[in-house]
Formats: sequence, structure tokens, C-alpha cells
Amino acid sequence: MINQVKLDNFGPLASVHWPNLSTINLIIGGNGSGKTFLLKAIYSSLRTLEEYKRGHEQRSTSEILAAKLYWTFQADKIGELVSKGADAPLSSAITMDKKVFSFSFGKDTSRQISSLENHVPPRASRSVFLPPKEVLSLQHIILKSRDEDKAFGFDDTYYDLALALRNLPSMGKNYKEFAQSRTQLETILGGKVEYDKTTGRWLFAKGRHKFPIGVTAEGIKKIAILDTLLGNRYLDTNSVVLIDEPESALHPIAISQLLDIVAMLADRGIQFFMASHSYFVVKKLFLIAQERGWSIPVISAINDAWVCDDLKNGMPDNPIMAESIRLYQQEVDLSLT
Repeated sequence: MINQVKLDNFGPLASVHWPNLSTINLIIGGNGSGKTFLLKAIYSSLRTLEEYKRGHEQRSTSEILAAKLYWTFQADKIGELVSKGADAPLSSAITMDKKVFSFSFGKDTSRQISSLENHVPPRASRSVFLPPKEVLSLQHIILKSRDEDKAFGFDDTYYDLALALRNLPSMGKNYKEFAQSRTQLETILGGKVEYDKTTGRWLFAKGRHKFPIGVTAEGIKKIAILDTLLGNRYLDTNSVVLIDEPESALHPIAISQLLDIVAMLADRGIQFFMASHSYFVVKKLFLIAQERGWSIPVISAINDAWVCDDLKNGMPDNPIMAESIRLYQQEVDLSLT
């Protein structure tokens, strides 16, 4: 599990120090605050550790990281990731099971990272990044744009996810820890998402009827992706899942149900990092923290600074929460007049 994240001069993230992480961790901020950037920074380090020495991989840690940063952030040279106007180099350090993976580089860096220190053993488990936009209906387009065209457009979070979804759910015993979660996911879906090998397309099956995935609701496709990754054994009990805007395309009831499943999976060992600007997400995670007595660390973007809180100790004090409360109070005042 990731215990701590520390970033300096990493794009819009001038200084982020997020210690004492837990199984569920939340990033809050408005549009353009750097929430997704923070998720991608964590993901780049994670995927480097997971690809290093996996199978026939011959590249060094530095080579894997440089490629991962290049394709995840899609900068012509990775030195462009250094914060504009920063006098010091970009630096990143994540602590996993109390062992550190860190690196740094300056603005003139092209594709070679010379300053890197790794004390984390190669990871057998795999992480995944779930973007706000679903991937099922775009899977073949994403794979073609990268495998054949070698073009920018879909970054590595989309590409890695499209690759993960190529492994189809198979018959046989799955992780027993995920059985209940998958049953609840399918209940939310109201059916099942299936891959048609003949046409090479995903379908949504509801009863006897099957519908092309392209005409299926965004929320259904989003939940189906998580169900597929549990079903095809891509995720295991030591995986890390990063979710950008879990509220995207979901109504409040589905958000609540999905986060209950997140809590269930976290209880089985998966670590989650989520970025959101939804009051519903924060409130639901607050209730989970209170009901279970869990630490759910939250880091908030406030006035160009990042402030750490814990939902176990109460709702965080930030502009998103304040605006939600203000609207509620305004509604109460109107009803009393």
C-alpha cells in the first residue's frame, strides 16, 4: 500500500505532501486545481514499479518511468512537466510499505532521467486508472491510435485500461474476496456487459435483449469496467485503483452504491485514490468513515495550497463544502419565507 506521496514543482503541483495514507484516499478541488494531475503523478510511479522486471521487460526503471511520463502527460519532452517559473527541479517520492521510490529532473530533460532512487521491490499486482470518460466503446480506437499510429490523443491511463480490458472474464474460480462486490455491481447495472468475439464489440445484455455499448448509458459502462477488471482477474487484493471523478455520469443513488462497493473492496485489500468535486462523494465517504471507524485521508486544493484532513474527524473545510452548505441554507431560508 502507498503510505505517503510527496511532490514538488510537478506541473501545477508546486508542493504536495500527503502523509498517513489509507485504503481509501480522496482528492478534492475545483476544475483546473490539479486533481487529475496528482492522480496521474501517482499512477506514473506505480506503473513504473509494476512494469519493471515483469515478464521479459528489459528496460531499466529510469527508461520505463521516462516513457510512462511521456505517454501519460503527453509532453514533447518531460522537462516541460517542471512547474513554470520554478527555480528548483521537479521531484517526486512515493512511499510503499515504508520503502521509497523517488526521482527528480530539470526543465531541460528530454527523455532521460538521471536522478532516480528505488527501494521498492517489483510489484506483482497491477494498478488501474479509471478516467471520467468510459473506455469500452472506444477500446479499439484507443488501441489503434497507440499501437499502430503511435500518436498523442489518448494518454497512457486510457491505453493501459484498454489493454487491461482485452483480458476477457473467464469461467472458473475468481478471488473469493470479490464475489459479493461483483454481485452488487451487476445489481446496479441491471444486467451484464459482454464482449462479442465475432464483431469485436462490447454489448449490454439485459434479460434476452442485447444492446450495443455505444447506446448504453455512460454510468452503466463506467460501472461495467470495474466489474470486468474484477472478473478477468486483472485486479487482485493488492491492486491500487485510481478513479477520476467517480460521480461522472452517475445519479446520487448509484454514486452511493458504487462507493459502498469501493469500501467493500478496500476492506478486501485494494487501495483507492479518488479525485472529485462532488458533495455527494465527500458526504458518502464521510458516512463510511464514521460508520466503520476508518481513516479516509482527504487532501484539498485551497488557494493554490494543498491541505490535509481526514474524514474520520469530520467533513473538510473547503470551498466546495462551503458552497454546498450555502445552497442548502438558501433553500431552507426560501422555504421559511
